[in-house]
Amino acid sequence: MRAIIQRVSCASVTIDGAEHGAIQAGMVVLLGIHQDDTPEDISWLSKKIAQLRIFGDEAGQMNLSLKDINGNILLVSQFTLFAQTKKGNRPSFIQAAPPPVAIPLYEMMIAALEKETGIPPQTGRFGADMKVNLINDGPVTIYIDSKNKE
Repeated sequence: MRAIIQRVSCASVTIDGAEHGAIQAGMVVLLGIHQDDTPEDISWLSKKIAQLRIFGDEAGQMNLSLKDINGNILLVSQFTLFAQTKKGNRPSFIQAAPPPVAIPLYEMMIAALEKETGIPPQTGRFGADMKVNLINDGPVTIYIDSKNKE
């Protein structure tokens, strides 16, 4: 499972011209689900996201977590995080989990993030054509892969 995490001052996702989810200060989490991912990946990654200290303290140091700033998460599924580009110019997505596997894991991630942060994340809609608008604060962008825990 892969996540691209961006610290944002605000963000929203629009589907078919209508706002579907929006947050103020917090994180946008773009989530890619691999065909071999399990609930253990969700447990580890949701804890890591919730405890990630990427927000500035009084001294401007990145010492605060999402909970510390009462921030929120905008979670957006993004199968393209598993793009393979070694051959040719058209990416292959065969490592991304197919919808029957990915959708339940995506829904489990929503629940896990709510459990870890105490706030239900705002979301996109799995498989939809989404427009994500955000102001990356910093900029701060972090990449985490649950298969690279060490």
